[in-house]
Amino acid sequence: MGYDLIAAVDLGSNSFRLQVGRIVGNQIYPLDGLKESVRLAAGLTVGKQLDAQAQGRGLAALARFGERLRGFEAGAVRAVATNTLRVAKNASQFLAAAEAALGFPIEVIAGREEARLIYLGVAHTLPNPQKQQLVVDIGGGSTEFIIGSNFKPLHLESLYMGCVGYSLKFFHEGRVDKRSMREAELAARSELQTIEQAYRRTGWEEAVGSSGTAKAIVDILELNGLNQGNERGIERSGLEQLRELLIRSGDAARMPVQGMRADRIPVLPGGVAIMSAVFREFGLERMTFSEGALRLGVLYDLLGRYHHDDLREATVGHFMQRYEVDPRQAARVLQTVAVLLQQLLPDATDAEDPDCKFLLWAARLHEIGISVAHSSYHKHSAYILANADMPGFSKRDQARLSRLVLAHRGKLERVLAVTQEARDWQLIFCLRLAVLLHRARDNASLPELLVKSDSQGFSITVDADWLRASPLTAAALEDERHQWEMLGMLLNIRQRKG
Repeated sequence: MGYDLIAAVDLGSNSFRLQVGRIVGNQIYPLDGLKESVRLAAGLTVGKQLDAQAQGRGLAALARFGERLRGFEAGAVRAVATNTLRVAKNASQFLAAAEAALGFPIEVIAGREEARLIYLGVAHTLPNPQKQQLVVDIGGGSTEFIIGSNFKPLHLESLYMGCVGYSLKFFHEGRVDKRSMREAELAARSELQTIEQAYRRTGWEEAVGSSGTAKAIVDILELNGLNQGNERGIERSGLEQLRELLIRSGDAARMPVQGMRADRIPVLPGGVAIMSAVFREFGLERMTFSEGALRLGVLYDLLGRYHHDDLREATVGHFMQRYEVDPRQAARVLQTVAVLLQQLLPDATDAEDPDCKFLLWAARLHEIGISVAHSSYHKHSAYILANADMPGFSKRDQARLSRLVLAHRGKLERVLAVTQEARDWQLIFCLRLAVLLHRARDNASLPELLVKSDSQGFSITVDADWLRASPLTAAALEDERHQWEMLGMLLNIRQRKG
């Protein structure tokens, strides 16, 4: 699977962005980009509902992006959504319309996954990525903090504070005074104190800002000569001058400065307050700026998947170690689900096929819940997969993996409410049957199994002598037949004579 052009769509809390890149070897060269100021976070009501106006702005922007992406194959585009769609209670309703407007699936990613992708984008723009960097990305609804070097993140955090949210909360109708600025800064410093000590212990050689807030501040400082030095970036003295200018002007729109973009005026006070708090809490004197950001990180992550360097594979391996999964049992189940999948869905057995990947990951991870308790371990496994930080996996990825694992044993009825995809039922059947057949956890060989599926359900054909000699398995298969029957699906168990 190879593409000359790939694209990333970032549904941020302040802006939606599209980046198209050309792949040359292991590098991505930006080819085209679009930005729409949507201010999605401004449409969040007190009850965490995304209002109609914000949804309308977002859908209009995505429709324009969709036109630019016409002709792109599905695997060449990755769209990710961040904090506002993490917290909005009606996010699923908006996402359905958003995917229709864009023409591609949209993944809601967790805060630490957002931080990882931001660092990946920033690291690919740094002149010396071997240096230990503190990367700060102030977004519309959250701020990400990363310490890393040589493309490897050491600390990843996402704090619930952003330029849109803070501007709305502390600077009503854009009004800025000493009191509102102090309250906003204190709120941000309170959030920062949860990570400050751990970050200072690790340390960094250079601080780097990325994304819109950092760029807006850098531009204003540079164009108005507020920094003492000549290098492009943010100096503490320049930031303090900008802060004082904001307070004296009483409104960002009335500041006598050059370089103020109209779409940044409503959110600048919140962004300056958060950046001031970062400088004070981390003791910074200077911060450089990187053009790399989430969308570039998404492109490089996509490129890594093409080159068989999928971070999700590493995460699955790490989870197996962390939760002390029995590798021999996982290997048995893995081998059998692969054989069953080949019969049921021969078009899905390519290693790069998403259905194949998810089934094999589920086979490797289905027992992680035993580390919590053996009783109802499949529920513990499903909970961990749905809620843990899993680098490389979107929230949708985790939800699908969690559903498959939840369904690998026990009552199928509980899965019915959360699994509507026809393909998922095929994967669930493969996983359940494989786990059932390897209940003894030994290396005894299995007889040849023939499985088929149709609109009515499934059929299994098995050697009659083997089944008679395996009464426990025979009873388990009968119970399995009953489970599928409860869903209105047939499971025919046919015996083949010698």
